[in-house]
Amino acid sequence: MLQLSENALTVLKARYLLRNEQGNIVEIPEELFKRVARAIASIEVIYGGNPEEWETKFYDAMSNLLFLPNTPTLINAGKEIGQLAACFVLPVDDSMKSIFDSLKNAALILQSGGGTGFSFSKLRPRADIVKSTGGIASGPVSFMRIYNTATEVIKQGGARRGANMGILRVDHPDIIEFIKIKRHAEEFANFNISVAVTDAFMEALKNNSKYALINPRTSKAMGHIKAGDVFKEIVESAWETGDPGLVFIDRINRDNPTPHIGEIESTNPCGEQPLLPYEACILGSINLSKMLKIRTRDKGQGIRKDNNSSLVTRHSSLNYHIDWELLESLVHLAVRFLDNAIDANKYPVSEIEKMHKGNRKIGLGVMGWADMLIKLGIRYNSPKAFKLAREVMSFIREHARTASSKLARQRGVFLNFKGSIYDTPEIAAKGGLRNATTTTIAPTGTLSIIAGCSSGIEPLFAIAYKRLVLDTELYEIHPYFLEIAKQRGFYSNEVIGKIGIKGSLKSFKEIPRDIKRLFITAHEISPEDHIEVQAAFQEFTDNAVSKTVNLKHRATRDDVARAFLLAYEKGCKGITAFRYGSKKGILLKLDEVE
Repeated sequence: MLQLSENALTVLKARYLLRNEQGNIVEIPEELFKRVARAIASIEVIYGGNPEEWETKFYDAMSNLLFLPNTPTLINAGKEIGQLAACFVLPVDDSMKSIFDSLKNAALILQSGGGTGFSFSKLRPRADIVKSTGGIASGPVSFMRIYNTATEVIKQGGARRGANMGILRVDHPDIIEFIKIKRHAEEFANFNISVAVTDAFMEALKNNSKYALINPRTSKAMGHIKAGDVFKEIVESAWETGDPGLVFIDRINRDNPTPHIGEIESTNPCGEQPLLPYEACILGSINLSKMLKIRTRDKGQGIRKDNNSSLVTRHSSLNYHIDWELLESLVHLAVRFLDNAIDANKYPVSEIEKMHKGNRKIGLGVMGWADMLIKLGIRYNSPKAFKLAREVMSFIREHARTASSKLARQRGVFLNFKGSIYDTPEIAAKGGLRNATTTTIAPTGTLSIIAGCSSGIEPLFAIAYKRLVLDTELYEIHPYFLEIAKQRGFYSNEVIGKIGIKGSLKSFKEIPRDIKRLFITAHEISPEDHIEVQAAFQEFTDNAVSKTVNLKHRATRDDVARAFLLAYEKGCKGITAFRYGSKKGILLKLDEVE
């Protein structure tokens, strides 16, 4: 029997469960997980495996909410559409044919449930010459506007609007126009935007000097601009609207596993998955809140392990320990699942199929990080938490690569292995790798609602709050807090109601200090600590890390600037800073984040 929360059932009914032609739901959650498990396990036939055996294993992992694949896999696996990947990047070259070919392909991807990323950096700048017509170029922003309008009319998975990432290099002549595009009302609502920041720009910023703006058509400098002036505009827009974010494009390309195939120009909409043009990636997340075991004492029996015990003592978290064996086995299972999904996928564009099967990138990540820390009695923004983040993610990456190597010995290395950064005698002696990348930290979003855990590696946004998901208002109160409140004797309807208004616990005298420290919320955490968490996970993640630096409404532009600079200094591959209330969102007003 599946144990799903009311909110999980609401989300599943709104987006995931099968419907007939009349729009009526014809599937229950158990059948959803069986459908997905069967579709992914069917690939075992190709490689001599036992589909029935792996269908059971995949089903058990999903139905017990230990692991969930990305949303398109849950929606489309076993259906005629069959598109399973979440992340795509499409090329936009400097020709009308390329621009509209990519728009057509994007429409097919968005319709099937995927998100698309584009770099518009190759497009000639506004007012540049168009020799073929004798006209004047309108610039990248004008074409982004067309892409945004097209996205607006495409329903994704029958349940949500499509999402895009738009990226422009910091040395493009139209960079200032690009930076400002989100300042205008609701324009570009279907785009996240990021500036592709180079090392050269960061060096010029450090030295308070100018850098060259390069015409991509001619590769010649069109002038020079002070890096500080551009950075000021980036900070202003990010402070005002939450966009743009930054992607540190040179750092991303230093980690490009297949540089012989091409250069990475863009990411998926949430920024955690850098991809080559025409590349895709299928993601999945392990629920860390369930990667724990509990030791309790039975009279006359010493220590007893029990994975289902509740929070039972004042410091009940001291009874929890990470179940490394379970985590290891789940990593191996998840890597196999995601690799199978590449072959099970029905690709909307042939070029994408060729590229994805050539590199076989997968992105295994985590959710429930904040919940795990609470159970362990570790404050989210403590040195102990930062250390554990590195330990956990290092463990996951190590075993993900081991699993990929095992699959390579059974099924063969990824097609573009020769010439990749892994093409070394040491790695070849172990059998090579099946996948060019194995790890990604995604935001998880609705997946964490289904799994009943905190999102990705984010802290708790609030202890109790209302939010809109799929046009449905959901009320959430953290279940561990509710349990402890009842056990410790400070639960009351009045207190819970006030927490829902304020969001955090800091002003409640009736709540013990140790509980306040443990249940810390996003806006109580400094930007520096947000980035420390991101950097800790990034150190052991192949791709990138989705992490929002949450700022209070009263945060200053200098706060945003410091966060951006620190993210670069700490080795992050990108950063998004969001000041509470800077744009219309899905979260209702909370008093204590003003």
